[in-house]
Amino acid sequence: MPAEGQPIPHLTGPSTHGPFDSAQLVGKPFVLYFYPRDNTPGCTTEAQDFRDLHVQFEALGCTIFGVSRDAQKSHERFAEKQSLPFALISDPEETLCTLFGVMKNKNMYGKQVRGIERSTFLIDGAGILQREWRAVRVPGHAAEVLQAVQALGT
Repeated sequence: MPAEGQPIPHLTGPSTHGPFDSAQLVGKPFVLYFYPRDNTPGCTTEAQDFRDLHVQFEALGCTIFGVSRDAQKSHERFAEKQSLPFALISDPEETLCTLFGVMKNKNMYGKQVRGIERSTFLIDGAGILQREWRAVRVPGHAAEVLQAVQALGT
């Protein structure tokens, strides 16, 4: 699991904008936000918040990627329905989820279930993990991430 201040390994995966490859992002910061599931209330609000701030992230040269275990088709429908301008990465084998340590046991309606703990990671243009947010609460989160990107001075 990458730690703040350390380089992240090479990342790849299928996305709604074609294959994701972190090597293509060298020199540019990017955000990976992990969310539990497409089309659920909290995940929809979080996606909308990042969507609404997308132009400001772009102005800073920062690319946003959402990541969940949902299938590619689900991501495509979700992205279209919410008019998401950024890519959603499909991680059904939990490769990225495991690498970033976001898989957790959670209580849902009194039952233990294994799922994604809402988490966000900011990687700078040199591939260094600059900031991580775990157990994210959605309100105000996208704006907080934008402030962290601004602080990078890109």
